[in-house]
Parts: sequence; structure tokens; C-alpha cells
Amino acid sequence: MLLTLKLVLSPLFIASVTLVGRRWGPGVGGWLMAFPLISGPISILLALENGPAFAAQAAIGTMQGQASVCLFCLSYSLASRKARWPLSLSAAISSFLLAVFLWNTCHPTLLPTLAVDLPLVALVLWLMPGRTDAGVASIPPKWDLPARMLLAALFVLVLTTAANGLGAQLSGLISPFPIFSSIIAPFTHIHQGHAGVVQLLRGVVMGTFGLIAFYLVVIAMLPGLAVGWTYLMASVAAIAVNMVALRFVTARW
Repeated sequence: MLLTLKLVLSPLFIASVTLVGRRWGPGVGGWLMAFPLISGPISILLALENGPAFAAQAAIGTMQGQASVCLFCLSYSLASRKARWPLSLSAAISSFLLAVFLWNTCHPTLLPTLAVDLPLVALVLWLMPGRTDAGVASIPPKWDLPARMLLAALFVLVLTTAANGLGAQLSGLISPFPIFSSIIAPFTHIHQGHAGVVQLLRGVVMGTFGLIAFYLVVIAMLPGLAVGWTYLMASVAAIAVNMVALRFVTARW
């Protein structure tokens, strides 16, 4: 059953993000991408397979990892002003990996993590280029969506299988690796240009507030509450926070 979840949930998520982005624009697609619809199921699997304490510790790492995702988004957005997608993506992934390395050397607890995460998200939003209208997207090739879904399934399967060897801290740090941003951002860059990819990645950063709310509930309640109830309440918190964030994603700035 757990293996089935690994193979099904992540492709469904990447398909949903892709279709939402095509329907309502890259900003809303990026906002949806920031929901813990992949790292959340990974967290549930870690709780079931490795115990609540492991999952709670990994949740702190995931919050740190999401800060690294914000730096990925900032680097790609700034580089895409003049560079094409290969150089922009290389700069973004390098920023993410550097941030993960720094997090993994200091192993901060929850409060220091929040003290870094929240100001960092605000700073990234301030530094990212302002919104302009994206170009009209071209029709994607037929293999586009199946390829994204396959890559999503492989990533979740590899990560959850390797979790014991990586440990709670590094498992959490790696779980939000921007594999989907790494796929969707270049396509958006190619078809909608710099403006489109900035909308996408700004939506990802704005959605970080909901992810932080999700894992705060997990950390606070998982040790003493059943797994199902914990993640249900965490999901409600993430939805509530991100519905507020959505107003800023869809507004002009």
C-alpha cells in the first residue's frame, strides 16, 4: 500500500500543477506547487515507516529545505532576466544545494529555523522581479505531461526508500528538492519568457507560508496525536494560510 502511494500521489500532483498552470496562469500553478502535496505524503510515509519522532524531526528539515527552495526561485528569477533556461536552472540548483549544505552543517532546532525562514521568505519576495504580464503559452508536446508524472514518481520513490540511510535531518532537507520547479520552470521560461517564469516562481515562494503552517502543526501535534488526525489538521492549516496568500498571488504587484 505504501509503495502504491509513493507511485500514485506524486504523479497526480504534478499533473494537477501542470493543468492548473495552463488554466489559471503560472502564478497560480506555482502557488499550488508550494503546497505540501509531495513532501506531505512523504512525511506521512516517514511517520508510518520510521515513527512519529523521526517524522517530526524530518519536518524541521523540510521547513529548512523549503527556504532553500525560495533561494532556488530567487536565483532562477534573477538569472532569467538575461540568461536562457539552462544557465538559469544551473544557477538555481546550485543555490539550492549550497543552502542545503549550510543547513546540514548546523542542524538548527525549530525556533532558529523559523527565525531564518520567515525573514528569508519576505526578503526573497522583495528581491524577486516585479510582476509583468506573461506571454501566451504555446501548445505543449504530447509527451510533456507523462514525462513530468514519471519523474515525480521516481523522485518520491527514491527519497522514501533512502530515508533511513539519509537520516531525519537530511531526509527533510532533501524532500522539498525543487524537482517540479526544475521541470516546469524551464518549460515556462521557453514558452512564456522571463515574465511567465517569474510569476510561477513567485507563486512558489508565496505558498511557502502555507507549507510552514503545515509542518508547525505536524511538529506540535504528531508526538501526542494519531497520524491521521495530525495530518488532517496540518492540511487545514496549510489551506487556510495559503488561501490568504492566493490573494497576493493573483493581485498585481
